[in-house]
Amino acid sequence: MLEKEFENIVRQYKANLYMICYMYAKDKDEANDFFQETLIRLWQGFPQFRGESNINTWLSRICINTCISSLRKKRKHAETIPLSIDMELLEETHENGKQLAQMYRLIGKLGVLDKALVLLWLDNMSYADIAEMMGLSVSNVSVKLMRIKEKLKEMANASDG
Repeated sequence: MLEKEFENIVRQYKANLYMICYMYAKDKDEANDFFQETLIRLWQGFPQFRGESNINTWLSRICINTCISSLRKKRKHAETIPLSIDMELLEETHENGKQLAQMYRLIGKLGVLDKALVLLWLDNMSYADIAEMMGLSVSNVSVKLMRIKEKLKEMANASDG
């Protein structure tokens, strides 16, 4: 019964988890490694999940922490990891694939914590959930996201010109 429930949850949130892994990886193979490690950690922690937080919040937190831990182990810096987006993955769910790919490339250039904040926000998490996950106040999340959005606009304008 536990296995079936876990399988259903993974199936439902697979795309979100993979996108987080992909944003932290330098290539598709590394994204797959992060995703596989995330699944292992989720399975290990699943029996202890008591539903006190939103399941998506719990999944995203473990996924982000797994990616960051993996990067630290490899002693790589996320802000220097070049990304290429698999357009087939994006075209399945989004009409403006080219613009979306550019946005994810720019997000890939952000620092580890800024990247986590914006990915959680893009996953439609509330500021309260993001604050809880990241150990910040709701107002701090709001200010940081506003600054990240401005930084992304500047980066986009610089790459257009």
